[in-house]
Amino acid sequence: MGVEKRYPVPSDLEIAQETELKPISDIAGICGITDDELEPYGKYMAKVNLSILDRLKEKPNGKFITVTAITPTPLGEGKTVTNLGLGQAMFKVLQKQGKLSINCLREPSKGPTFGIKGGACGGGYSQVLPMENINLHFTGDIHAVETAHNLFNAAMDAHILHGNKLNINIHNINLRRCVDLNERALRNIVLGLGGRLDGVPREGGFDITVATETAAVHALTTGLKDLRQRLGRMICGFTKDGKPVTAEDLKVAGVMTVLLKDSIKPNLVQSTENHPVFDHGFPFANVAHGNNSVLADMVALKLADYVVTESGFGADCGAEKLFNVVCRQSGVKLDCVVITCSIRALKMHGGAYEFRAGQPYNREAAEKENLPALEKGAENLKVHIENMLKFGVPVVVTINTFTADTDKEIDFLIKYSKDCGAMDAVPIEAWSKGGDGCIEAAEAVIKACDQPNKFKLLYPDDMPIKEKIETVAREIYRADGADYTPLAEQKIQLYTDLGWGNLSLNMAKTHLSLSHDPDWKGVPKNYRVPIRDIRASVGAGFLYPMLGEMRTMPGLPSQPAFWPVDVDEKGVTKGLF
Repeated sequence: MGVEKRYPVPSDLEIAQETELKPISDIAGICGITDDELEPYGKYMAKVNLSILDRLKEKPNGKFITVTAITPTPLGEGKTVTNLGLGQAMFKVLQKQGKLSINCLREPSKGPTFGIKGGACGGGYSQVLPMENINLHFTGDIHAVETAHNLFNAAMDAHILHGNKLNINIHNINLRRCVDLNERALRNIVLGLGGRLDGVPREGGFDITVATETAAVHALTTGLKDLRQRLGRMICGFTKDGKPVTAEDLKVAGVMTVLLKDSIKPNLVQSTENHPVFDHGFPFANVAHGNNSVLADMVALKLADYVVTESGFGADCGAEKLFNVVCRQSGVKLDCVVITCSIRALKMHGGAYEFRAGQPYNREAAEKENLPALEKGAENLKVHIENMLKFGVPVVVTINTFTADTDKEIDFLIKYSKDCGAMDAVPIEAWSKGGDGCIEAAEAVIKACDQPNKFKLLYPDDMPIKEKIETVAREIYRADGADYTPLAEQKIQLYTDLGWGNLSLNMAKTHLSLSHDPDWKGVPKNYRVPIRDIRASVGAGFLYPMLGEMRTMPGLPSQPAFWPVDVDEKGVTKGLF
């Protein structure tokens, strides 16, 4: 089973279509999932009933590992490839010991799939499959979230039209509609035009679905009862006398729960090497909390001895939020952080070349040996290592190697990483070799998980909102502090008065820099973080500071990734990566 490797390595789509998949019931059998707990979606995908958590409630959790990264280039640095390659390798190593590893990933959003970055199924011989299904509609989870979230919007606008008994202030609404595409023209719109029967005119807008609070609730919930309570707490806006209006007030939380009751069940799929993967939840890590669903983690940790998850973008984004949002709310603790990097990206941070999203970059400069640029750019890696060590968990660095990397560059980076506090630093070849290219890294991670750690969070719940923001700005982004617009100051006072000051922070920031400015590479110094606005996601359990010009609805580039996607006369997809 699996796929026979061939070289040169073919396209991701070719590898995915050449892989011989096992029936999903066989993958479930590897994990110890019973037939009664498995809900198939065709032959190769399934959901897992949450009753499994009752059956396994007395079983101790396995070890929990997250794969994160340095500050990436616009193309990413192979985080998902690393996640899957590491999981494939651990599966092989642990099988010999009678143990099991499972991977957890986020579902792809069609925004980046059709935009610049591509899908979220890995690449080469470290992919999660069936890739075409997962990158597009999958089991319908994003559709369910989109419908539930937009129904909340529809209920609010209908209530305003039909007399507005709740006295909702149409100039103080924070709920926006959503669509799971990059659609900049919908960022800011006017609704209700056309006359009274078409609604009350007001300003509004759209977010991408995976950045909505409903998506965050979907990913953070621990079960059906918790889901219902979280949805009921969601805020759509405020009355004219300043009181929050909730989904419960609009009597829409119940039907939202019904729409999501099946989608919160984790999705079971497999890798190109037929090892088990949970692919569930989909929040971005720049504008959302950036980690797969808590329920997928909870189920995987009961089934497996080791669980490898992935935190989106750089460690200043997804990994910081994994600790301060996900672990804080779920009670799950990490045993190891893997920071993946590429020499190509570190040379960019060292000034060897520029790389802007949607624009070509100097490949010759990116691939030419340049130790001075690498040494300077490696300061970005150093900060990420130091930041993760602040949470009391051991760090392993993986170097996602490319053919142009030289032995001198790799040797320098191994020593540098260890000098910065990493337990180990290991070159990997997940893309070209699958699990076989990550065996040494798997052994290093297993060893790191056996070390005692002093897991801790960055700030306590009862720290004032401004102090929390300042703590993240100084400790993670290495800023001198934060500055606030009058609107942000007003929101901080309001949320404090409403008793929401104990919520954690989900900092919305660019993933292309440690700072708020995507053009500042390496390790920016002597700056302050501007806080433009702060939203309240009470159902999700966090406050949502907006750093700089960060947007919650991306736009398409001039040459989007969907251009080559088509289907042949036999119905086979082509052009998808």
